[in-house]
Amino acid sequence: MNLKNRSLLTLLDYTPKEIKYLISLAKKLKKEKRKGKINKSLFGKNIVILFQKDSTRTRCAFEVAAMDLGIGVTYIGPTGSQMGKKESVKDTARVLGRMYDGIEFRGYLQSDVEILGKYSNVPVWNGLTDTYHPTQILADLLTIKEKFKKLEGIKLVYLGDARNNMGNSLMIGCAKMGMHFVGCAPKGLWPSPDLINTCQDIAKETGAIIEFMDKPLEATKDADVLYSDVWVSMGEPKEVWKERIQLLHPYQINKKLIGNAKENAIFMHCLPAFHGMDTVLGKEIAAEFGSFYQEVKNGEMEVTDEVLESSQSVVFDEAENRMHTIKAVILSTMGK
Repeated sequence: MNLKNRSLLTLLDYTPKEIKYLISLAKKLKKEKRKGKINKSLFGKNIVILFQKDSTRTRCAFEVAAMDLGIGVTYIGPTGSQMGKKESVKDTARVLGRMYDGIEFRGYLQSDVEILGKYSNVPVWNGLTDTYHPTQILADLLTIKEKFKKLEGIKLVYLGDARNNMGNSLMIGCAKMGMHFVGCAPKGLWPSPDLINTCQDIAKETGAIIEFMDKPLEATKDADVLYSDVWVSMGEPKEVWKERIQLLHPYQINKKLIGNAKENAIFMHCLPAFHGMDTVLGKEIAAEFGSFYQEVKNGEMEVTDEVLESSQSVVFDEAENRMHTIKAVILSTMGK
């Protein structure tokens, strides 16, 4: 499988065979790391990770994965670049492409990561935009395969805002892998019709099933995976919480809902998750809305603490797998 010099901007650009290869390579690299096997095959290469949005998992996964491969890493945070301010994205791409062998971007506009990919002449990896989150989906697919030994036919139900970057990307990943994807959300929070139609066309080739529902108990029946994400995405104003809680509190994943799925069902979340009073925002939301919505009184929003801390939760396996799948992407697209 030759993916050298390929960018990863969205999983729409990768074939099912290529995605399966990346998952298989990640599994191999994970096994090697746990055995202490060192692979410095990209020693002498350098990458830049360019962040407009802060993150724990994305930054750490890219830095550790790259350093494991012998790569030098430069981190540029939200205030560390002139991109989009004094310098265009196009000009930034041409500057960074002369200095680095790969670019990771985490930001707002999908068009920005596409411009970086077009003009830098080096592999560009999408660490998250408002539209897509492909590196997270690779980690999710690896995690699901580890738990169920397969991907084909697995029923994944995503509950919450189904038109955000995770709703979009999970639908694409499931379509590519022949899975059964159910987006469970209020109808106003479903993905764009164009993207749904694109995934339906992919599903015709892979045997996948793509569905949308607005009733959680109906959607989660016989599910293998229940997946949730924060109700308000990074960069959206705090005022949005009132609207989203009003819309989405019936979609909270709790003991009753996960009990409606298969007995061996797992819970997944890309993190960070609001499941208690251990965060500043969680306390603020509970204080402001807890008296109106029983579901959020303890700072529990998209998922209850009982579910996230249960044996069915695999969220920290997912978090670790970000590193292994990102390493597979870097190695396969930058390899000698």
